[in-house]
Amino acid sequence: MSTEKNITETYHCPMVKFISLISGKWAIPILYRLIITNEPIRFGELKRALTPITQKELTKQLKLFEQKGLITRKLYPEVPPKVEYQITVLGKTLKPALVSIANWMEQHEKDLL
Repeated sequence: MSTEKNITETYHCPMVKFISLISGKWAIPILYRLIITNEPIRFGELKRALTPITQKELTKQLKLFEQKGLITRKLYPEVPPKVEYQITVLGKTLKPALVSIANWMEQHEKDLL
């Protein structure tokens, strides 16, 4: 029994870790938009593409993804400030998983109750 308890205590399910990384209503749509855009995108453009996301929620998610190395943020020293975001090489590795999820949803949305 003690061996079983140790395995449970030390094993961390990769899906739980992934969900923790992308938790939040807007996390996946933000990443997906940056992946399919695949070029620098300004904050305002991203916000419009993700309507009705709030500025606060978009800012929060972008900061988290930047901290995790999934996106880069480039600030241009101009007035008004110009900020661009872009998916990183690491972030691009999520593309197959996110495209697969999007395809699944398109195929099965009508089957969901």
